[in-house]
Amino acid sequence: MGGYRIGADIGGTFTDIAMLDAAGRTLAIEKRVTTPERPDDAVVAGIAALLVRTGVAPADVAVVVHGTTLFTNALIQRRGALTALITTEGFRDAVEIGREHRYDMYDLGMERPAPLAPRRRRYEVPERVLADGMVRRTLDEGATRTLARRLAADGIEAAAVCLLHAYAFPAHERAVGEILAQEAPALAVSLSHAVAPEIREYERASTTLANVYVQRIAEDYLGRLAARLGAEAGIAAPLYVMQSNGGLADVATAQRLPIRLVESGPAAGAIAAAHHAGQRGPRDLISFDMGGTTAKAAVIVDAQPLTAPDFEVDRRYRFKKGSGLPVKTPVIELIEIGTGGGSIAALDALGRLRVGPASAGAVPGPACYGAGGTAPTVTDADLVMGYLDPGFFAGGSMALDRTAAEAALAPIATALGTDALGAAVAVGRMADEAMAGAARLHAVERGVDAAKLALYAFGGAGPVHAWGVARILGSPSVIYPAAAGVVSAIGFLAAPLARDFVATIPAGSSRALEALDWDAARAAVAAQAAEGRAGLTGAVAPGDMRARLNADMRYALQGFEIPVTVPLPEGTPTDDPSPALTPALAGPLAEAFEAAYTALYGHTVPNAAIEVATWRVVVEGPRPPVAIDPPSADGAAALKGSRPAWIPAGSAAGGGGGAGRLAEVPVYDRYALGPGTVLEGPAIVEEREATAVIAGPARITVEPDGTLVAVRGTV
Repeated sequence: MGGYRIGADIGGTFTDIAMLDAAGRTLAIEKRVTTPERPDDAVVAGIAALLVRTGVAPADVAVVVHGTTLFTNALIQRRGALTALITTEGFRDAVEIGREHRYDMYDLGMERPAPLAPRRRRYEVPERVLADGMVRRTLDEGATRTLARRLAADGIEAAAVCLLHAYAFPAHERAVGEILAQEAPALAVSLSHAVAPEIREYERASTTLANVYVQRIAEDYLGRLAARLGAEAGIAAPLYVMQSNGGLADVATAQRLPIRLVESGPAAGAIAAAHHAGQRGPRDLISFDMGGTTAKAAVIVDAQPLTAPDFEVDRRYRFKKGSGLPVKTPVIELIEIGTGGGSIAALDALGRLRVGPASAGAVPGPACYGAGGTAPTVTDADLVMGYLDPGFFAGGSMALDRTAAEAALAPIATALGTDALGAAVAVGRMADEAMAGAARLHAVERGVDAAKLALYAFGGAGPVHAWGVARILGSPSVIYPAAAGVVSAIGFLAAPLARDFVATIPAGSSRALEALDWDAARAAVAAQAAEGRAGLTGAVAPGDMRARLNADMRYALQGFEIPVTVPLPEGTPTDDPSPALTPALAGPLAEAFEAAYTALYGHTVPNAAIEVATWRVVVEGPRPPVAIDPPSADGAAALKGSRPAWIPAGSAAGGGGGAGRLAEVPVYDRYALGPGTVLEGPAIVEEREATAVIAGPARITVEPDGTLVAVRGTV
């Protein structure tokens, strides 16, 4: 793919733009305050300004890649379409009954997120398909047509169609879709077999509802953005959107299946961390992304982010599985917490200090921005602790007001019986503890010891707080990539085009490995791979397409499956794994399942039959080159000066409490640090997009690509 590549990441506070040349070596960056009411304003203005500043002609742009939390926010804030659910007669309430699972057995006030279609907007049609795909009752098309007219008359804007076992026999859903198109053409419609063709009607219905709930938002926003890039920025290049699984989709696919974009922004950061792990190591690490509104952590194993076939949105309790709306779509596994630079610190009714999840956002922002904000935030605390230079924030484009930050922190200082610095230290430590706790929980749930993994820190606030998080986790080192503040935007440019597919084995067929219908499995996977190749044709050369195959597997009689990478034998075509599906694969597949099961649960189940429930195929193009050249540097000119900054006590060891002290800490210009430079911590290293704070003893080295690696506790 020749020409320049542009990535645009909309965050809660800032919108980041990154541009690479065709070789992926020359990087240019633009950062704009996010425009919440019209998010595309900051994207279009930022790209146009970047092109003018660099002198790159719009005709030389080959591709624009975008990610956004717009659809996540619409689901959480319930700002989508007036949505109805159409389901099989007798199953109207399945989406509300769910799994009848209490995610907290002892919480009598336990909350669940309400379905996106309340009961009054859930409708039934006469039909019935059995689990093996056999039709027990043919769809009553007359009743369906009457229902369609009723929806149009009632002003319903969107409809999710989720009929029982439609993944095994989708003809009835297709017929409903055709009738809706005829009788209610203004209706946005999603069919469950096209959105999530998998077993379990509750999860499938929830996913289909979420998809159609934000579909019009996706159609309008992405269509408008693509048009404005052409009309206002002069860019005729295609627009692609990052999916939650780390692959890119074209605009048409994204508009049809916006549920696949819900975690698009955070996924890009994990892709960037995995890219670094593969290029420079270590191959296992924790991706730590802290922006203005939230912080995200993802485990990278063998230079690959961990993935899952589903996740939850709109959780009532952030860390409790089962407290949100289930979504069946592939996603990079990560944990998100409402702690960012703009997170507001406050005392609760019991006088305890809390940080987040409420955020000052882009408008008015932290108090130190001087834009009308008065609530104390993490950024205000960072400024008072000396971690930020008030004259060099965002490269000097914004001046920070320390007096305003101290005034905002004053009520907390009074309540805690300390001064503004003491309040700032308390806020900073509380933020670090919350993020470290989330990262540790995420790692433990995946059988990983966070204390053994390096922290890869990025985002506008990530490099400021990564040292404190690593200190609590006991991480051996912290990695600070160049241009850390816009790494997610760069991650967009390291992602491949990808299409993913799923095929559930019907209940009437044997799922046990020893009796599996390998011919049927081979046919299903071959069809998925062919559809994936067709979807990438024109954008990816045939010889560059690659296919990956996974299986959802379980022991017989278990209720749920775990994802397993299918061990393909040598010689399997790279773009079509189906020829490998023969009885000879049964043994290696069983071994792969038991290895994955042991990693999760620490044991296997002897003499139990193993089943395959679902096959998953991903067809993708090559990863674009990203090998950014470090700036030419003069190490002798790197020291900018020094300033007082807070250094926690016992910062050389993992965890630990105690107080700390203000110390005169050297401040370095990152753009003047050449490869091979070695520094000692404590140190502060500044660049336009982020500030790296190494608040303790460390050996800091500059790698050939400009990355800083701080090994804790060594000098």
